[in-house]
Amino acid sequence: MGTFVWRIIGTGSALLAGVAANKVVEAVWKKAGRDAVIDPRDPRTPWRDAVAFAALTGLAVGAARVVVTRKAAEYYEKSAGHLPPPMQEGDA
Repeated sequence: MGTFVWRIIGTGSALLAGVAANKVVEAVWKKAGRDAVIDPRDPRTPWRDAVAFAALTGLAVGAARVVVTRKAAEYYEKSAGHLPPPMQEGDA
């Protein structure tokens, strides 16, 4: 296993986690009684809602990516016997 395999595993899992987290945030936002569709970039969206939605989305996506990337690195380490090359160099 090498850098290319890690890029596929690490990036792919992080992207999927980000998409899933975004869907969860949208569902939570809708259940909270907010508009089902919100675009924080839209100037017609109230500032309070735009900032709250952006903060919630950023937190959820960031946390999901960290969890999934760590799990992917654990899987890689178990399979290859060492951490992925970028993590060995300290620039993960």
